[in-house]
Amino acid sequence: MLIDFFYHLRARKLPVSVQEYLTLLNVLQTSLMHPTIDDFYHLARMTLIKDETLFDRYDQAFGEFYRNLEAAIPTETEIPLDWLIKEFQKNLTPEQKAAIEKHGWDKLMELFKQRLEEQKERHAGGNKWIGTGGSSAFGHGGYHPEGIRIGGPSAGNRTAIKVWEKREYRDYDDQQELGTRNFKMALRRLRRFAREGAELELDLDHTIASTARNAGFLDLQMVPERHNTVKVIMLLDVGGSMDDHIARVEELFSAARSEFRHLDVYYFHNCPYESLWQNNRRRTAERFDTWDILRKYNDDWRLIIVGDATMSPYEILQPGGSVEHYNKETGAAWLQRLLDNWPKAVWLNPEPEGYWQYRQSIAIIKNIMHERMYGVTVSGLEQAMRNLSK
Repeated sequence: MLIDFFYHLRARKLPVSVQEYLTLLNVLQTSLMHPTIDDFYHLARMTLIKDETLFDRYDQAFGEFYRNLEAAIPTETEIPLDWLIKEFQKNLTPEQKAAIEKHGWDKLMELFKQRLEEQKERHAGGNKWIGTGGSSAFGHGGYHPEGIRIGGPSAGNRTAIKVWEKREYRDYDDQQELGTRNFKMALRRLRRFAREGAELELDLDHTIASTARNAGFLDLQMVPERHNTVKVIMLLDVGGSMDDHIARVEELFSAARSEFRHLDVYYFHNCPYESLWQNNRRRTAERFDTWDILRKYNDDWRLIIVGDATMSPYEILQPGGSVEHYNKETGAAWLQRLLDNWPKAVWLNPEPEGYWQYRQSIAIIKNIMHERMYGVTVSGLEQAMRNLSK
């Protein structure tokens, strides 16, 4: 229906863009608007029509579309019950809300007991009985400045002093997933600066400033030479179940690029085997022999493998078990070679840690990694960087 509405406006020469239409769809998916035709009219006009001189043309187009839609709906169609219930909900003005009496705790509890004893049927839209909508102190979906919410969702006013329903809570999450900035802060723990070459180097800016203050007599200023010597090889799992973690891995990749001066990145699928690649579009034509990579980088480099470790156990333990090709040697053998070549290595897993116990392949990978698998959380990444810094 909405796509028909979009094309209807375009046919009436209204300059409605696809981006504005998508914005309307996004707003409709939120709870900002009540499901009424008037509210939809104003929301669509605000979202789609940017020129006030076109409001009259929009009114005519909207009215025409609505009349055609109304005529197409069968008159015998039964109105859903939840629509009827919504109609009972009251939109009170601030003055009307202020006029509603607060009963106080004791009286409220007493009235509640009376309603439970006296009420025999369902009510909606009233100001006395336990029901939905309205301004009663008991029920849900309406408004009262000091009531008891019973058996349904909040209307968003947050004025209930008691709630009678089973409510589920969870602890505050100290394993909150990272954003790019937090990635950078955690990865920065790995950076270690070491003095290389000459013990001191010339500090040109301070030398110029000091010489100027010294009436032109040269005053050399020296500082210790410091270089960022961290070197990181990052292997990224791509495709399959990793599609669920694209945004998270991109944040990690972006943060690593900004934090590590020496960073080389290769891709693999599920488990590293005899070849890796650096460009996914050309992965079938441009592959790097894993043996060549092992010979290229010495043990000064740190290894970070990023993947959800979610696969068939055969892909790790069985020759030929790879999902994409026939591997003569097991994934476990290649993983062990990586660890032998780069003893300082960790595996970062974006899969929530609560699921790890249900994945046999994760347990196998963790064992090969000597338990050096960490979640993509604040504490997990800090632990991984601390391990790599040893």
